[in-house]
Order: sequence, then structure tokens, then C-alpha cells
Amino acid sequence: MPENYTQLIPITVAVDASSALISKAQQTAATWGLPFVLHASTGLVLLQGEHQLALKQLDEPKVGEVLVDFASDALTFRRLHGGGKKEAIAKAVGLKGQMSLTVLDATAGLGRDAFVLASLGCQLQLIERSPVVAALLADGIQRAKQIAELAAWLPQRMSLQHGIASELMVSWQQAKPDVVYLDPMFPHRKKSALVKKEMRLFQQLLGPDEDADALLAPALALATKRVVVKRPAGAPYLAERKPQIEMQGKANRFDIYLITHQAH
Repeated sequence: MPENYTQLIPITVAVDASSALISKAQQTAATWGLPFVLHASTGLVLLQGEHQLALKQLDEPKVGEVLVDFASDALTFRRLHGGGKKEAIAKAVGLKGQMSLTVLDATAGLGRDAFVLASLGCQLQLIERSPVVAALLADGIQRAKQIAELAAWLPQRMSLQHGIASELMVSWQQAKPDVVYLDPMFPHRKKSALVKKEMRLFQQLLGPDEDADALLAPALALATKRVVVKRPAGAPYLAERKPQIEMQGKANRFDIYLITHQAH
């Protein structure tokens, strides 16, 4: 586990925060093993608001907050008009017809890909090893319970574990998932709005996923149907292992490793 993943940024509140909000922030900090600092003024922080938890760089006010919002305009549009089971990620995991799949997203991040698959009927188990990112993701799942069009299905289809995926997959005690999905952090070189905002803060918090190669072997041992790895276009194969199928997109590709069952 790289040292940068143990970085414990503080949870803080705005100067005019109520005592109830301060108490809420302290509870969040205790839940995720993060420090609480009253009214931090500099650095990267988790900002506890009345209705949401957000990652913010206090020294750069022009850089927006990063939070998990499953009801955002972008995700709502994608859910309603994104192509459904014809979406690239749905094809990559092997979702067809009326079938449903169990998917372990072992590098959950902000949960967007998991959300898309859950909206298509898949059962998602998520692993996130950064306590900061896991806190953001748990906050997003919790807030989705207050939104009628999401509450009916999202909490039942998405469950989150905080831990190191390579270790959790080796000691997996639950039913084996059909698919293990991996989208490890990769150094972003292209400048875009996303890199300037989310990825910039994420890279500052996490750095590149230097031990990502260690995820492939336990994923292949755990999945019953396939392992899907999302990579930037042109990036090397995970663990230098060539997949059976490559699905090329404009910016990313999906490397698909099919599980061949041996007769006993």
C-alpha cells in the first residue's frame, strides 16, 4: 500500500458552522479515521456542509469542490439517455438482454461507472482504499436515499467496503462476483476541465496507482466470468498481460480478460 494512500487530510467546517454541523463533522472524521480541524484555512480538506461532504483545496478558491452527486445533471442524462446496455461499459462487462450481473468494482473512486452499471440492474460491490474518497462515496450513496428516483434502487444495488482491494479479493468470503472491474489511477497528461478540477485534486491526494499491477491476479482468481480493466488509450496492459478482448474508445479502452473454467 503506497504511503500516499495513507494521507489523512482533515475534515473541517466553515467559519459560520452551527454546533450541530461541527458535531456531524466530528462524527464523520471518527467514522473514517480522519483528523478533525475546526475552521481550517489552508490546504486540501474535506469540507462538511449541511447537506454534503466535499473535497476542496482551500488555497485555490477558483478550483471547485469535488463531491459524489448521483443526481447530477451529467449522471442523470447518462442514466436516461446514455445508451443503456449499449453503453461501452455495459458491453465490456458482458451485460446483455434482461440479465443482471454481480460486479465487484475494486477501485471505486467516485463511483460513476458503478452507478451506471447499477442503473442498468447490476448488483455492485465497491472497494475504495482511500478513507477520504470512501467518505465522499459513502456520503453520495447516503444522499441518494433522499432522492425518490434513486432511493428505489441505488442503495439496494451499491454497497461499499473501505480497504485494500488486492487483500480483500484474496480473502473474499462472499459469493464470487461475475465480473471484477478495475479502473486504477493513471497519470493524466492531457489538460482538460476534469484534469484541472477533479483529477488535479485526486492526484494531489492519491498520486498514481503505483501498485495497480497487483490487482490483476487476485481479480482473475475471484471473478467467475470476466475481469474488465479500464485504461487510457495507449496505456500499457495491467501487469503487462494481454487481454483476450480490447474495446477501443476515443479516450479510454476496456481490456477484457475472460475466465475459462477448467473441467474438474
